[in-house]
Amino acid sequence: MRLRVTPRATRWTAAATATALAVALLMAAGPPSAAPAHTATGHRWITDDQGRALVLTGLNTASSAKSRPDGLPWITEADVGREADEPGSDFVRLLIQWRTVEPSPGRYDDGYLDQVAERVRWYGARGFHVMLDLHQDVYGPAVKGNGAPAWATESDGLPVAARDPWELTYVEPGTVRAFDHFWGTRRAGRDLRAHYAAAWAHVAARFANDPAVLGYDLMNEPFGGSVQGPAFEAGPLAALYRQTIAAVRAVDHDSWIFVEPEAVSANWGLPSALPYLPDPRGPGERARIAYAPHLYPLPMDLGGGYTGDAEKWVDRTLASWREQTEKTARRLGAPVLIGEYGLDIALPGALRYVEKVRALADAMGAGTAYWSNDPGSWAPWDQNLRPTPLLPVLDRPEPRAIAGDPVAYGWDEASRTLSLRWRPLPGVRGDTEVHLPARFFPEGGEVTGAERGRWDPDSRVLHITSPPGGRGEVSVRIRPGA
Repeated sequence: MRLRVTPRATRWTAAATATALAVALLMAAGPPSAAPAHTATGHRWITDDQGRALVLTGLNTASSAKSRPDGLPWITEADVGREADEPGSDFVRLLIQWRTVEPSPGRYDDGYLDQVAERVRWYGARGFHVMLDLHQDVYGPAVKGNGAPAWATESDGLPVAARDPWELTYVEPGTVRAFDHFWGTRRAGRDLRAHYAAAWAHVAARFANDPAVLGYDLMNEPFGGSVQGPAFEAGPLAALYRQTIAAVRAVDHDSWIFVEPEAVSANWGLPSALPYLPDPRGPGERARIAYAPHLYPLPMDLGGGYTGDAEKWVDRTLASWREQTEKTARRLGAPVLIGEYGLDIALPGALRYVEKVRALADAMGAGTAYWSNDPGSWAPWDQNLRPTPLLPVLDRPEPRAIAGDPVAYGWDEASRTLSLRWRPLPGVRGDTEVHLPARFFPEGGEVTGAERGRWDPDSRVLHITSPPGGRGEVSVRIRPGA
């Protein structure tokens, strides 16, 4: 949930109630346990086809896809180049819409998927990993949201008033009823979940052999209608995930499948009840299920910045969010990707907050997708596509692919040093790759602890070759070259 409200709006009774509930639950959960000092070796990683651990960093593309009739983001191919060159992204969470995938029951719009595929090619040509996200907010356009087609929206004629902030539209009677019909809490005119799973199977069949497509985010910020909390996550949501995973695996054996928790609680650092979800890839094949929660601490969700008392609560939320996210990831046996985080960068302390989240992701070994690339006050560029102060915060040195089991990595701006440690693993091929922005590494980087390989000044990617032998721990430091 991203409330993005004005200070005046935070006085609403609904907002105050949500704040009180979240604070009470955080306090009831007790203080978070001590976190390890570095990335825990042996935890799951999202890997590429060479077995390398991927440190995915990028943007959500784009909020504009929600409202455009064609369901496509605002971008051109040149804008994809900007994402690669200016913040140095190598990953994108690309929004698509169920309403445009399946405009009528059982009929799929392959012309729309052709246009999605064209945009995937733009990203693939730049070396991006693409995650396709079947996005919804407030269910669908028929109840003043985005995502589901009108034919799949059964609100029984109940009213839906547009609310400000828009997230409050979730609790309108017609919206709740539409979700209840979808989840099967109320009997629907057709099996909507079967349609949803089949739509995903159609998308997955189209992109199964596309090397740029890393995987699929099954549902953005699931909402349970009249069923909430553990009953929703362990019940209807888990059932939909199992059904959709099976449908995808019938046509795509290898891509990663990303699942999200209920947003209302998990976004704020509260526990998730999402259960283990088996991946039917076959005997002896490791599951490729990843956990992709979002991160929007409630004080900032209500329009505040990262300062004063709000900063203290945000820091507590971040600690709780990490603890709960890692607990759920262990239960799922899944690596973690922060599928969304972000804020209006005009708010006080906003850039420090983004830096804090990036450091948190480094410590967890998690990928990140910032919300979003739509030009404006939340983005690395403004409405005229000029850089905002966010851009240099996002564009920093970091690993992209690590040829083994990562132990720790991190960027120290004061010493201009990027440090990496990993343990080589049998069967992992290829080099370790790191991204080195020009403002810190104008001539590339000098490597100690391993052999420097190829340097690509266009992509700003340096290859590092592990020492021969494949045993022990590799510890590398990269500093600006002469």
